[in-house]
Amino acid sequence: MHPALVLAAEQVQPVASAGRLVTAALVGIVALVLLITQFSLHPFLALTIGSLLVAGVAGLSMGDAVESFSDGFGSTAASVGTLIALGAMFGKLLADSGGADRLVDTIVSRSGPRTLPWAMAAVGALIGLPMFFEIGLVILMPVIFLVARRARVSLIAVGIPALAGLSAMHGLVPPHPGPLAAIGILDADLGITLVLGVLVSVPVVVLAGPLFAKVAARWVDVAPPALFESRVAAGTGTGVTDGSDGTDGSDGRNGGAGPADAPQGGPTHRPGFAATLCTVLLPVVLMMGKAVGDIAAAEGNPVRAALDFVGTPLVALLLSVLVAMVTLGTGSGMNRSGIMGSLETSLPAIAGIVLIVAAGGGFKQTLVDTGIGAMIAGGATGAGMSALLLGWLVAVAIRLATGSATVATVTAAGILVPLLPTLDPTQTSLLVLAIGAGSLFFSHVNDAGFWLVKEYFGLTVGQNIRTWSIMETIISVSGLVLVLLVDLVV
Repeated sequence: MHPALVLAAEQVQPVASAGRLVTAALVGIVALVLLITQFSLHPFLALTIGSLLVAGVAGLSMGDAVESFSDGFGSTAASVGTLIALGAMFGKLLADSGGADRLVDTIVSRSGPRTLPWAMAAVGALIGLPMFFEIGLVILMPVIFLVARRARVSLIAVGIPALAGLSAMHGLVPPHPGPLAAIGILDADLGITLVLGVLVSVPVVVLAGPLFAKVAARWVDVAPPALFESRVAAGTGTGVTDGSDGTDGSDGRNGGAGPADAPQGGPTHRPGFAATLCTVLLPVVLMMGKAVGDIAAAEGNPVRAALDFVGTPLVALLLSVLVAMVTLGTGSGMNRSGIMGSLETSLPAIAGIVLIVAAGGGFKQTLVDTGIGAMIAGGATGAGMSALLLGWLVAVAIRLATGSATVATVTAAGILVPLLPTLDPTQTSLLVLAIGAGSLFFSHVNDAGFWLVKEYFGLTVGQNIRTWSIMETIISVSGLVLVLLVDLVV
């Protein structure tokens, strides 16, 4: 039995009456929302204070409250923190080496006008696999501008598909912090979650990307700015090259520096497309291999043992970083100091994310130890509500209130822990995806991503709601529908 199932099965008795526990939960969640939205407090501090408030109102002693939070914080940081760090290293190497630009330019340069939105969705999904949303958006924006300008189409027509690919990966597919945190808190099988996440993401991206973009481009017609135009040689069709014309495929964008402007120890050319694509897919293949081996091979089979080892998330990401140092680092002309510098600078940016995720684990443990989680689970079970729907609804509520997909994911996952004894491993993975889908629902003015997209695309608030916010809602709702359909089949 999964450790989380044991934890849920051996729930402590509630420390207070149901009325007091409900009050404690409401006080904690309202405090969390107000601290983040009204006082602009960092989510790490808000989650810590909210956890202590829940414990205090519920009647738990402060000593026990601190111990409970610390236990949850430590276990989550240990299981998720290292994976987020390795994922950040991998993504930074992909960006700094020019590998991300190589993927983008090769795919887009081989697409015609009709297939451009589909190519941009594929590019967004590929870049979104190893990279955090904000980093992926920064890398993709020059390409979105250039493609829209050279193809003479609306910025929305090619931008929405790319954003859909990025966002779906961010919310539904590990090793992104949200899905990883939910997997850690719910102790879901990462391989199963990865396989199901990719399976659900494909139709979600198609629906929210190329298909919705046709409608959104009619609602909001925005001409692309002339940004980045001077950095690309004229006459390249889409404004990008893949190296097939005898050049190195570099256009001078971030991470794609050519020999003339390469920093000391930095890349002198781009890595090859095949090598970059294989490197990006390596952690996915390793983790999926573990899931397939667990299903197809018998216990004790040496092949299964090998797949289990290399497919363990920590090992899979570690191997991928080591391979990327060669295929992306050395393959782009970076020397040892350049590669080490890229890895080193990847870590400060994710410190806040690790703390937020770990604090979410502490909040979860407080809900468990006070008995609030068991009370909520009992109420949901008595009402006959689907755990998958409940997880989505809780994540949606917290997403709308706080604007943070990560906070919504870790908080909803913590609340749903007591329902785990009613779920098998596949349903637990589907619960991760349902929560992830809910965490993306209707991005609006309290979400930093809302303003990031608005400013990059030069939209008004109303235009951004009609495009970006609706796209996020389509991802969320269609993700839930597909999760429920998969639950009926498997």
